[in-house]
Amino acid sequence: MQNVTRPSDTPDFLNHDRPPVPDMVVPRAILPFHLEGRPVRGRLVRLGGLADSLIARHELSEDVSRLLGESLALTAGLAAALKFRGSFSLQAKGDGPVPMLLTDCTDAGEIRGYARSEGTPMGSAGALLGKGYLAFTCDQGPEMDRYQGIVGIEGETLAEMTDAYFRTSEQLQAFVRLACRRTPEGWRATALILERVAAEGGIDGLGNEEADDAWHTATTLAATVTEAEMLDDALAPEQLLHRLFHLEGLLVDRPRALSYGCRCSRARLAGVLQGFPESDLDEMAEHGQITMTCEFCNLAFRFDRAEVKGAAGRA
Repeated sequence: MQNVTRPSDTPDFLNHDRPPVPDMVVPRAILPFHLEGRPVRGRLVRLGGLADSLIARHELSEDVSRLLGESLALTAGLAAALKFRGSFSLQAKGDGPVPMLLTDCTDAGEIRGYARSEGTPMGSAGALLGKGYLAFTCDQGPEMDRYQGIVGIEGETLAEMTDAYFRTSEQLQAFVRLACRRTPEGWRATALILERVAAEGGIDGLGNEEADDAWHTATTLAATVTEAEMLDDALAPEQLLHRLFHLEGLLVDRPRALSYGCRCSRARLAGVLQGFPESDLDEMAEHGQITMTCEFCNLAFRFDRAEVKGAAGRA
């Protein structure tokens, strides 16, 4: 059942309050690391209770919820590599029963996402999305050009699809392991991402063959992690990384926070409505009210039709 905000007595252009969504922050959600003297850097993402707050707001099947959770964790991990103010988004569009999947995360760690599905579909990520494409987008704000990499959907899992993106678009060797499941404590989602540092990245005294061996060892170790380990709240991120890489010169960097990041508001949606002609607003109205629902947080906003002024001069 949807939560519905009541019409506000404050004029929409003055109303900047956020809707009643969880004020949740996970302080140590992202743990960056690297392996000393080896061409390997990575990030371990543990969404904790934030995963449940983001996923459970939507009425989705188990498999679609799992896909959404994996996408949220993956997007957070990729956004953590941003070296500018902005956001990173992952969008999947296909002809399957989940025609749209969108997750994004800002450089400050504000994360959100949604999946649009038809019915209660089941199956792998490949079966849910069908044929289509993945778009990975870096948005550096209105004054900078957006960078976007687009690849066709290849593989049965989201991790396999991401690997295809790294190989074809970024020409970068990477390892991605994703996990999402409903636990007794609620939904949990995790991502383990390894990237191979290029030779010019500062690995002194390491020949090509040694670098290849070091990368192969790191990815082989990373592949041994189990879903249970990735989703275990009682297993600290540092402990998990220690289990995997303690013999490989593991150095853990400063952790980063993630927070519930839907950025909708009555003022923002009121501005959208004011761009429609009056005739369209009349068609939207039911019993004197227009209802707009944010797809990210699944909240519905009601506006009195008489108080919404449409775009002048439009047919």
